[in-house]
Amino acid sequence: MAQVLVSAMGMAKTLIRGLSWLMVPAWPVLVWVSFTRPHIHWLLPLLALVLVLRLPTLWGQKGVMGQAAIILALAGLMLCAASLLLRDRHLLLWYPVAVNAVMLALFGGSLLTAKPLVERLARLREPELSVRAVGYVRRVTQIWCLFFIFNGGIALATCLAGSVQWWTLWNGMGSYLLLGSLMAVEMWVRRRLRARV
Repeated sequence: MAQVLVSAMGMAKTLIRGLSWLMVPAWPVLVWVSFTRPHIHWLLPLLALVLVLRLPTLWGQKGVMGQAAIILALAGLMLCAASLLLRDRHLLLWYPVAVNAVMLALFGGSLLTAKPLVERLARLREPELSVRAVGYVRRVTQIWCLFFIFNGGIALATCLAGSVQWWTLWNGMGSYLLLGSLMAVEMWVRRRLRARV
């Protein structure tokens, strides 16, 4: 019986973790649905519930990425709670701004340390990095900072513009296309540099 209970708890934890990771890319669509279908009263409480359930799965995580995930889950939860209490769905629009601000603080703050975030991540795969590689990963960290400034700035502009359609278009599609493009270009450049060595 105890084994079945532990197995069920493990499956529930995996399901919650999966739902919470899906929540980030699905957030713009869910917010758009809450704006365009205001009669769906259970959507906001459901968003808040998934974020509440996500928190226990994050507490054990170590490192800056785990801390960022906790901060973002709390930010999303606060925006959901404030939207419910104040009956103002527009507060939900600020989540992408919060995501970009947290990620900028994370990447930018790491530039003030001996090992920027991208270097720490790179060293998980390759503990011994050349001097050239260390310079490259510092530059990549700086580029990610510029991305979060640009993306966060557009997310902020869409919040202030007040158009849910434009907000959903950028935060639900445009920012992900930009993110994917940046990742693809960085991977291509990295392969080219490795081929030269």
